[in-house]
Amino acid sequence: MLNMTWEFKLEPTVEQVSEIEHILDVCRSVWNFALRERKDWLNSRKSRVNACSIRQEFILPADAPFPSYARQCKSLTAAKTDFPRLKTVNAQVLQQVIRKLEASWESWRLKRSGFPRFKKPNRMRSFVFPQMLKNCITPDGIKLPQLGLVKVRWSREIPDLFEVKQARIVRKASGYFVILSLQADVDIPAVMPHGHPVGIDVGLEYFLSTSDGEQVKRPRFFNALHRKLRLLQRRLKNKQKGSANWLKLQKKISRVHQRIADTRKDWHFKLAHHLCDNAGMIFVEDLDFRIMAKGMLGKHTLDAGLGQFTNQILPWVGFKRDVYYGKVDARGTSQECPDCGAEVRKDLSTRIHHCHNCGSIKPRDVASGQVIAARGQRVVEMACGGEAAGAGVTQSSWHPLKQEIFGATQGISTHNL
Repeated sequence: MLNMTWEFKLEPTVEQVSEIEHILDVCRSVWNFALRERKDWLNSRKSRVNACSIRQEFILPADAPFPSYARQCKSLTAAKTDFPRLKTVNAQVLQQVIRKLEASWESWRLKRSGFPRFKKPNRMRSFVFPQMLKNCITPDGIKLPQLGLVKVRWSREIPDLFEVKQARIVRKASGYFVILSLQADVDIPAVMPHGHPVGIDVGLEYFLSTSDGEQVKRPRFFNALHRKLRLLQRRLKNKQKGSANWLKLQKKISRVHQRIADTRKDWHFKLAHHLCDNAGMIFVEDLDFRIMAKGMLGKHTLDAGLGQFTNQILPWVGFKRDVYYGKVDARGTSQECPDCGAEVRKDLSTRIHHCHNCGSIKPRDVASGQVIAARGQRVVEMACGGEAAGAGVTQSSWHPLKQEIFGATQGISTHNL
């Protein structure tokens, strides 16, 4: 089973825009009410039975069950009698809002993320249709429940073997988008190790350094538009909150942030394709970039988008290009000599690797990339055998289904975006 997610720009009419905004507002109300119900239950359990809270306490019966997903969906159905506004929105859309809240609540309970927040007006930005009609894709657009036929800019052709399972409508600064979840009943084998190995060391001085000696400087995506963003935010400070001019400036600021994010993602994709042009295997360090983002260089780490490139874009491009992708242990990659394996201790200020054992001298990041490539090859050799890895292995066969699926993505529409 192959699952993919593709995004397309919508061109809704005025009536459809009004309907989308109405659905988002109702979804926001359901989210806030369901979250309030869960917080009240939680606050009523903070104190013991024979004591009261010093601050405040919401009193509920001691045997009141926790408002889980199933109970809140059931109460949502009963609430439609008292709140007719809920009947104006697809029932499955509202259930998906509660399902999303359930996922956020569980993530907080397992200490993976923060506590879910209430959503102010315009903070609910998306909703999902979990079930789609068959043959909902037409040359003119897409048929959506409650919205009807919505015009779409088809930037690429959807292969016939894919079925649209669900559609998420997203409101961004530049307009409305639809994110389609596509599913095909096919089996594409995983990419096998083959060809030339390349180790990649990521950082902030250089965005990445490869084991082949290539070093790519880190572009400052945020700095390019920082002046414009600062001027807009300074003007926003003097506007009355909630006024028409305040909302206009908010949209302009959002457009700048979206432009920064789109520029970063486009550069990441181009760099990933460049790396796959000259490699059969790519190895990276297994790092948690969330820790780096909390330090004093967090702003630069987030601006570079190291996690997005390493954990999302590079594996996906490697799958499409038939390039093997793997992660290795990150401990000590910069303290090891790639030529003799000796330990060479150095702090962050030392940018040149100089091994006193074998006399090897090279840039620190390049040496780390070579250590990463060597570790990756050892892992592959232990898993597949010594003859299954290395530069002497020929290029793996390009799967015919990949040609059919991803070859269609090259037919880019000439429509101006």
